[in-house]
Amino acid sequence: MDIYKFVGILGLSIISVGVFWQKKYVEDLLYVLGGIALFIYSYHIKEWIFVVLQVIFVISALSHLFRLLKNKKD
Repeated sequence: MDIYKFVGILGLSIISVGVFWQKKYVEDLLYVLGGIALFIYSYHIKEWIFVVLQVIFVISALSHLFRLLKNKKD
């Protein structure tokens, strides 16, 4: 198995764990990390539709994470 397939599997696994996590900020952090890993894999295999999807997914998860952290401070 090459390193990129491993990164892709790792990313999918991280996102899957995030789905079942109870704390929202940890869930979002796992989504970001898994999304970045899947972005790297998608870019490597040159599947541009998935590259775009992962960019949107990571931005969405980061946005939600920042809103949670901001509201936690208030």
